[in-house]
This record gives sequence, C-alpha cells and structure tokens, in this order.
Amino acid sequence: MQPEPTLRQLRHFLSLAEHCHFSRAAEACLLTQSSLSASIKELEGVLGVTLFERTKRSVMLTPLGREMVGLAKTVTARVDDLTDAVKGAGAPLAGDLRMGVIPTISPFLLPRVLPGLREAYPDLQLYLREEQTASLLRQLADGDLDTVLMALPYKTEKVDVFEFADDPFLIVFPRGHEMEKFETATPARLKRDALLVMEEGNCLTDQTLAMGTLSERVGRTQFQASSLHTLVQMVDNGLGLTILPKMAVDAGILRGLKLNFRPFSSPKASRHIALAWRKTSQRGEEFRMLGQYLRDELGTPVPQT
Repeated sequence: MQPEPTLRQLRHFLSLAEHCHFSRAAEACLLTQSSLSASIKELEGVLGVTLFERTKRSVMLTPLGREMVGLAKTVTARVDDLTDAVKGAGAPLAGDLRMGVIPTISPFLLPRVLPGLREAYPDLQLYLREEQTASLLRQLADGDLDTVLMALPYKTEKVDVFEFADDPFLIVFPRGHEMEKFETATPARLKRDALLVMEEGNCLTDQTLAMGTLSERVGRTQFQASSLHTLVQMVDNGLGLTILPKMAVDAGILRGLKLNFRPFSSPKASRHIALAWRKTSQRGEEFRMLGQYLRDELGTPVPQT
C-alpha cells in the first residue's frame, strides 16, 4: 500500500507555509527545528514533489506548494469538524472551545459574561484569541478556531451566524460642545467637526461610516487610532469627535474624562453582535445555545434585520 500524508505532516506543512521560516514554524508547532525539517522531508518524499525552495536565508513555497496550501487547509478543517462532531455527541458546551474575539468587543463584553458562563458550564475550557475580523474569519475557515465573536454587518462566507445583541452607536464629544443642546445626533449636526476613527481595516470604521455622509468628516485630521481607548483620549484632547458602540460606554470607557455623548436619531445606527462558525461544523446547535445564553445574560432584544 502506497504511503499517504499524515495529518501531523499537513499541519507542519501549513505552519511552514505561513511562517516561511523553519525556526518560527517549529516554535509554533512546539517542535525542534530538526524535527520539523524531517517532517517536511517525509511529506515531500511521500508525495514525490518539492514543496519548498530552500536557501541559507529563506524558505518559500514552490508553485505546487502554493497550490497544496488550500487543499491541506481543507483536509485539516474537515478533520477538525470530525473532532467537533465527536465532542458534540457528549455534554453540550463542554471540553475545549477556541473562540476568536474582535478588540472592540472583548474588553467590554467578556468581563460581563465570562464569570456566569464558567458557573453555568464548568466543564467548558475556553481559549480566547483577540484579532481583527478578517484574520479571525480566515482562522475559522482554516480550522484554527471553532467560533468567532464579531460585529455585523460584515461580509461573511461559508459561515453560519447567530445574532444575539444590538449595540447602538453613540457620538462622543467634549463637554460644552454644541451637541449637548440636542437630544440625538444626526450626520448633518456633525458637519463642522473632524471625525476620529479606528485605523484602516477595522470593521468598526466601515460600520460607522456607513451611516449617512459621515465619510465626509474623516480626513480632516491625520490621527487614526488602533483602540477605542486611544480614540476617547484624542477626543478628550480636543482633536475631534468620535463614534463609540454603547457597549464600550456602558463598560466605563469614558470614566474620568470630560466627555459627553448622544445617541443617533436613526435606529439603524448600530451594529449587531454575533457568533459565527463554519457551516460544516457539527457543533452548530451548541454554538446557538451559547448565543442564546449570551442573549439572556445581556438581556438584549433580538436584533432586527
């Protein structure tokens, strides 16, 4: 019988393809560099092809190696789905759960829900990873994550989602600003101020700028931020206004600062908080159960679509 690639070899191959560096890939796989090198050579021997071009200074995929990356990701993701199916046959929300969370949610939502989640499901071992949405969805597709806690609207493919909370947007401004005389904010009322936003590539920026003509307010300042905490400090220093999700304000992000806020007049000025998972995952019902738990814990209404 002709030898076949092992799952272990495919995971090693994907790690080296990602890092293009034997030392970093070996560290990610918890291997020695020599062990990783031997595993890659074994894989190339089984397949009868060269997957990497190696020099003293660099490692790069061959054309055939680049083609194999997608196939290897599909195989490893299917194996992960098989593992999910076995886990799902036991007690719900038990065992390991690898969750990705975006930075504009994790520090404001997780402290509210994790203590109760641990009490309700003591056998659940949660592993969290905080990154931007695009990166988390790639890792979800590759099988490196089981579910992603994200904000919609966002283009999603090959995933199922469970929306469990509305998170309205608020305009934040220095105390004494003319916005204080209004009960609500509209894009037209912001026409004289620079709008401070998150750095390019952050989904929150796209979601907030989708409201009316707000994109015209961006660009009057050279400042962009990598976190919501930086944004509010910039507003507190008189550099402009910003838009925050209510979740962050409720968590106390404005505490100690001379800032005020107003809701937007449009009920559509909000994002939807959701769990996402692969359509092929056998733990879909388990994730829906988790989403329902989060909805009940937050006491929020069902998002309107």
